[in-house]
Amino acid sequence: MRTRPLKVALLGCGVVGSEVARIMTTHADDLAARIGAPVELAGVAVRRPSKVREGIDPDLITTDATALVKRGDLDVVVEVIGGIEPARTLITTAFEHGASVVSANKALLAQDGAALHAAADEHGKDLYYEAAVAGAIPLIRPLRESLAGDKVNRVLGIVNGTTNFILDKMDSTGAGYQEALDEATALGYAEADPTADVEGFDAAAKAAILAGIAFHTRVRLDDVYREGMTEVTAADFASAKEMGCTIKLLAICERAADGASVTARVHPAMIPLSHPLASVRGAYNAVFVESDAAGQLMFYGPGAGGSPTASAVLGDLVAVCRNRLSGATGPGESAYAALPVSPMGDVVTRYHISLDVADKPGVLAQVATVFAEHGVSIDTVRQQGKDGEASLVVVTHRASDAALTGTVEALRKLDTVRGVASIMRVEGE
Repeated sequence: MRTRPLKVALLGCGVVGSEVARIMTTHADDLAARIGAPVELAGVAVRRPSKVREGIDPDLITTDATALVKRGDLDVVVEVIGGIEPARTLITTAFEHGASVVSANKALLAQDGAALHAAADEHGKDLYYEAAVAGAIPLIRPLRESLAGDKVNRVLGIVNGTTNFILDKMDSTGAGYQEALDEATALGYAEADPTADVEGFDAAAKAAILAGIAFHTRVRLDDVYREGMTEVTAADFASAKEMGCTIKLLAICERAADGASVTARVHPAMIPLSHPLASVRGAYNAVFVESDAAGQLMFYGPGAGGSPTASAVLGDLVAVCRNRLSGATGPGESAYAALPVSPMGDVVTRYHISLDVADKPGVLAQVATVFAEHGVSIDTVRQQGKDGEASLVVVTHRASDAALTGTVEALRKLDTVRGVASIMRVEGE
């Protein structure tokens, strides 16, 4: 074993960063044995230096992250501060001064992954980011290494624990959205401002990363269609149960049937109870991968939290350190396919539409005519009425999102349609 330690700098020492530092210390001998050299924590950049950080030498603490990454003697920089800046500049500066980088920064990678990979390649360094998607679940490396010889056609997953906890609670207890959110907040699953989670921004960033790796194509956050889950109601769950389904917020990345384009989207969807993702409970994550040769694979586990995310960071750290010792680099960006990202209107799936309509003869015929005029075939219809008002639930066969949008716009113009109460896609069939 080489005696000179590999030097690691840590950018950020919050929930994840502090756990990374703890594991590096408590598992130092095991890490050294697995890597082939000791690993030394050489510096920790923080915003609040006065905070007591148990197990970390106060002499390692600094508020000057730029000076830390410019030292020139670092082997690896671990970035767990999040956000776009200063993380982007710090990462590129680390490359320029000889360090490889391990990051958990999904937002930055979804926005500027191509530029970061280019910077890593320019300086002959590694950029690893297993922790950016689905916490402790090994997902990035299987997609870009284990399945490198296969053709991935679809990635379908629950990649946000907060939203899965809320929807699971609504499903299992009949709670409304706000009640379930309040419980998630009280238990620490939801932030004080849950917007990034419940509006799908977090999942969209992860979808961009997954689509880029799965399809060897550059997919940015702006390419991902996004809908949040704040409008999901108890009535939607009741309808889902009648169909033998539940509701999940899904990240869906697909290759077109002709292989000429890809799509990436995040939105609530009904999925059959028979689908493996339907049984993913609480704050857990799961990702379902479909490929030509391997067939169907599912990755499941805790998708967030200090220890799970630190586990993924440490896995990357070991891999990058091994590369440093061998003088090699791991796989970089693979974007050779350069497939276009199709708009949401091209996506084809089934739909569940709930309408508030007048309870009088001829309404169903009018509604069916609108669907037919827009080329959307109806699978089933359920109608309930009382005192001049009625609800009409329509489940369609597969149709394009553009055709469904045109159908809904036309339905809203009918005098007999009081309102469109809910539109939900049906996936996983």
